[in-house]
Amino acid sequence: MNVVLSIVVLAAFGLLGGAFFLWRKGGPLKQVLLMVLLAAIAIANVAIWTVPDDQGTAPIDKLEQVEQGGPRE
Repeated sequence: MNVVLSIVVLAAFGLLGGAFFLWRKGGPLKQVLLMVLLAAIAIANVAIWTVPDDQGTAPIDKLEQVEQGGPRE
């Protein structure tokens, strides 16, 4: 799962870079804004999976526990 999250973050940075270059080139503003929006959504999804809750456990940690046969909540 960590590999997937890493690829999503890299894709988000790629989208932001591509949006910047497209904007500098004078490309369609709608496409630039959609690329930035998609990057923001991707980063938000990674944050949802990795930011810990009140007890200090991130959802990705809970998922790994279930995959290893640990306790379920």
